[in-house]
Amino acid sequence: MTVRRAEPRDADGVLALLAGLGRPAVADDPLSQREVFAHHLTDPASAIYVAEENGQLAGVASLWFRPRLNWTTREAWVPDLYVDPAHRRRGHARALLDACVAAARDRGCHRLVLESGHDRTEAHGLYEGYGFVHGGRAYGLPLG
Repeated sequence: MTVRRAEPRDADGVLALLAGLGRPAVADDPLSQREVFAHHLTDPASAIYVAEENGQLAGVASLWFRPRLNWTTREAWVPDLYVDPAHRRRGHARALLDACVAAARDRGCHRLVLESGHDRTEAHGLYEGYGFVHGGRAYGLPLG
């Protein structure tokens, strides 16, 4: 298993993995989804990591570096982390988190936060075992 930065050739595989999160698609048009992926690859405030096993994408994590008003350093944020069920319990999620932590430290971030759906209890156990602390609730207001 290897973890590396995502490349343009990974678009379809990453988008297929992210569908496993059960969220609405970025757009009905696959071309638009690929454009969003391409933007993430080139945005200096963003990184996408993929875990590969035997040449197949097994997992993905997206990472953003965002400013906070009450800090002089950026906060690293993982809005998306997903490992295909066929590849779970092999260390992929931990390796993806390790890559995110290393990148956050390299950028001088004061902390790394992530989001996880209420129903993803298996993932919650992984995050807490990794050292994350449940620190509050996240709310979303649909605007469209």
